[in-house]
Amino acid sequence: MVKIGKIELNDFPLLLAPMEDVSDPPFRALCKKMGADLLFTEFISSEGLIREASKSKKKLDLFDNERPIGIQIFGSEIDSMIQAVKIAETAHPDIIDINYGCPVKKVACKGAGAGILLDIPKMVKMTEEIVKSTSLPVTVKTRLGWDEQNKTIVDTAERLQDIGISAISIHGRTRKQMYKGEADWTLIGEVKNNPRMHIPVFGNGDIDSPQKALQYKNIYGVDGIMIGRASIGNPWFFKDCKHYFSTNEVLSKPSLQERIEVVKEHLLKSIEWKGERVGIDEMKRHYGNYFKGLAHFKEHKIKLLTSHSLPEVLETLEEIEKLTGLFDFN
Repeated sequence: MVKIGKIELNDFPLLLAPMEDVSDPPFRALCKKMGADLLFTEFISSEGLIREASKSKKKLDLFDNERPIGIQIFGSEIDSMIQAVKIAETAHPDIIDINYGCPVKKVACKGAGAGILLDIPKMVKMTEEIVKSTSLPVTVKTRLGWDEQNKTIVDTAERLQDIGISAISIHGRTRKQMYKGEADWTLIGEVKNNPRMHIPVFGNGDIDSPQKALQYKNIYGVDGIMIGRASIGNPWFFKDCKHYFSTNEVLSKPSLQERIEVVKEHLLKSIEWKGERVGIDEMKRHYGNYFKGLAHFKEHKIKLLTSHSLPEVLETLEEIEKLTGLFDFN
């Protein structure tokens, strides 16, 4: 059993990564249904919460069927982060997660996300103050370091543990790498195998198959794996991994009919949470992933991307379902 504070998870839990424009309630519900053990919200700006920005406040929507769930916040100012934690607590999350890993320029160049990796003392101080400010478990998601010459994660993880975080998730790239190149798990393994570390250590980066998930579990000894891009358009990934862990067998890919049913479920949940116009528009980023590998999909993808009403989308999905024989997932 893996414990984060008082939260008990299964042996070797699978975590849904906090992904902007992806890890919203409709998608989280599907991943939970498919076996994700711990969910996180999209990352939320501390300044946005303080200013009561509608987009930031909307991200605080949590639902009982998602638990356990963590709210992830980011920012560059300690006082603002503490205020944001207090606001986040009103949504009653199970965990407060701090984003020290986002590499995008508009975040990192303001000293937030992975930008704070240029100032480890501030990172430690901010984390310490956040831990002091809440009774909830505080976890951290971060990267190996700023660049190849500054991979500080082994020491940094130990320092963060010593000031009270309850778990750490590590993406196996530096900020400079962004999402390019191959994730390096060797330092994640070093953190986990540091004899002074006693909190859960979760690995993240490039886990794109159940076989790789089990292989990295065995090689690096991490307590669990955080799944990001492999789950986009593929919430079945969590179920696939768990089946492989227990049977050493690979499940067949979801049929076209299964995909369409899940797309419909995702779409309806999206509309329910965001309203019809926004719900339909924001689903458009998911269709390409759900139907990745389908031959002759382009015509239908264009229809999905240009549809503006639920009946239009459902009609196109019905057309796709009737053409099963023309599609090949292999």
